[in-house]
Amino acid sequence: MELRLHYGETPRWLFERMVRLGRGIVKVMASEFGRTEILRRLSDPLFFQALSNTLGFDWDSSGSTTVTCGVLREVFNLEDVGIKMAGGKGEASKRTLEELDLLAEELGISTWKTERLKYASRMTAKVDNAAIQAGYQLYHHAFFLSEDGEWVVVQQGLNPEAKAARRYHWLSENVRSFVEEPHTGIIGDKLHRRVLDLTAKESEEARKTSVDLVADNPYRTVMPYLASKPGQSSIARWVSGQKVEGYTIIPVRVNWEALKRACEFKPKNYEELLAVKGIGPSTVRGLALVAELIYGSKVSWKDPLKFSFAFGGKDGVPFPVKRRAMERAAEYLRQALEAAELGSREKLEALKRLRKFVPPDVEQC
Repeated sequence: MELRLHYGETPRWLFERMVRLGRGIVKVMASEFGRTEILRRLSDPLFFQALSNTLGFDWDSSGSTTVTCGVLREVFNLEDVGIKMAGGKGEASKRTLEELDLLAEELGISTWKTERLKYASRMTAKVDNAAIQAGYQLYHHAFFLSEDGEWVVVQQGLNPEAKAARRYHWLSENVRSFVEEPHTGIIGDKLHRRVLDLTAKESEEARKTSVDLVADNPYRTVMPYLASKPGQSSIARWVSGQKVEGYTIIPVRVNWEALKRACEFKPKNYEELLAVKGIGPSTVRGLALVAELIYGSKVSWKDPLKFSFAFGGKDGVPFPVKRRAMERAAEYLRQALEAAELGSREKLEALKRLRKFVPPDVEQC
């Protein structure tokens, strides 16, 4: 799945055709499997990609995320299946919380559940922007919710230097913690050598130490190590007297006001720390570096990206294709297409596109 940056707008004729196909598929999915299963499928990166391809969008485009979510928003507005979508691309993503209030009222969701939904929206965005640092800035945030209070987040980040995007998938029923391996999948095409991943289980001690550093007065425990002078290239060189490969320039935009608020708040865990307003990527990175280099609390620098090639990977590079997952996604969509109330030509063309997406030796489709 190569989410390369593709610019431009989707032609209206194509968008309308995608909505028509999408309505047919969603209608059958809702009838046969129910809305909970629809959400589970959307949280599966392989299914989501197969759906986008089947609807007719480019297989290697960053727009496969933004356009498909736009199509699904339209579909869920037209088909009464008890699912709605808030948010979207760019400015639309900033209106997510307001839209959640309106949609929750429309779906009959209680005030308490609505606040939890809004919290989930904020935390999923904060985690993927700050707790995982691979150079991808979020620009798309789609929040799917059901009238039962279940939710899925599909959001995407942009890396201008790599000219690529990265998609993050979340499912409410799988989230036991927002800050420890909470994703159903992270999809992209470029595996980076060193990525700060504070959601990894290996980063558990670093998360705990970060909370302790803030609770125990960050001006005393953190500032001495981050208050760098011009010309100092890294915290590692300052502490050990030599450059340590892999560590980047120390953060210079640490939000001390946010750390002060966090200190006064006394967060009990890393999730509460991350939720403090103003705690962003640089501050998170600074705390992690101090935790690891000064206090020995190990941090994961392994990229959490999990991805597969749409037309490759058979030789196990970067790792073997998840055949069973691809087969299930393809078979699921094939059944939905066969049962959908579509014209013969539309159905045939969609099935042809789906067939191209499946590995050559898969016979189900």
